[in-house]
Amino acid sequence: MALHQVSVIVIEPVAVFEFGVAVEVFGIDRTDDGIEPFDFRVCGIEPGRPLATKNRDPFTITPQHGLDAVAGSDLVIVSPTIPRPEQTYPAAVLETLRAAHDEGATLLSLCSGSFVLGAAGLLDGRRCTTHWMYADEMQRRFPAASVDPRALFVEDGLIVTSAGTAAGIDASLHLVRRELGAAVATRIARRMVVPPQRDGGQLQFVENPIPACTADSLAPLLAWATERLEDDHSIASLSARATMSERTFARRFLAETGTTPHKWLTQQRVLAARDLLEASDLPVEQIATRVGFNSAVVLRDHFRRATGLSPQAYRRRFGNAADAGAAVASLA
Repeated sequence: MALHQVSVIVIEPVAVFEFGVAVEVFGIDRTDDGIEPFDFRVCGIEPGRPLATKNRDPFTITPQHGLDAVAGSDLVIVSPTIPRPEQTYPAAVLETLRAAHDEGATLLSLCSGSFVLGAAGLLDGRRCTTHWMYADEMQRRFPAASVDPRALFVEDGLIVTSAGTAAGIDASLHLVRRELGAAVATRIARRMVVPPQRDGGQLQFVENPIPACTADSLAPLLAWATERLEDDHSIASLSARATMSERTFARRFLAETGTTPHKWLTQQRVLAARDLLEASDLPVEQIATRVGFNSAVVLRDHFRRATGLSPQAYRRRFGNAADAGAAVASLA
């Protein structure tokens, strides 16, 4: 999939934050950062008609395009609205989503936007997610779907569903990264002052999703480990460095990151490998060693599972050896 034309469908009442996520990631001109602007369209049933927002003191958002403008989109985003009975969603919106899917567009639902995809019959037989508050209701309404109440976002074929609120940022940046590469996603994330990647399988709800650097936080340890990915880290060695028992360390790690130490390390190693593949011409075997995988075979296995591409295919698609010096120096 190319990623040029991006359309967001809004339904009254509009959830402001999630709509803003779509605008922030795809609707802002960032040519000064070297990013080609997207053809971004806000689409509604009646173009030019103001739509009330979901706020306690509502204001309005006015789509400038009708649903016909969705045709030909590479990505169609379903902005969330209040979940309601399936038969009350506008039939024209459901038909537009089915047509976009049939045309090969990627569909992304933000938060309760997944209910709209479900009402269109597009989640039958698929894994999906939504805000954890709505997960049970969604599974009840759409029993043919498999709702994961824990994931930040789920990608199943051409359909991506995200959990509540800020998880839409993660899903949106995932799609940018998948289609345009990590460097572009990182530049957008930097402008938004958010982490460039949280894995989709990470838990929706963690006690401290962005660890503060307090005396008992693991943030310093995570930074230390990230700088030493080539070392052989284990729960025993990491817990010892954190001066905790292994059991306490594992519990604290899950609370602060939403994942296990092994999964976190694997993710960090894949991210580091991805950066080197984009910005250097180092052989895959050497990259595997630098980021802490035992061999190129192990790197290929984890890399393909994380990105859907082999390291070689990823390099052909996103490689830019002109930046090799900076990337190699950062991991030297």
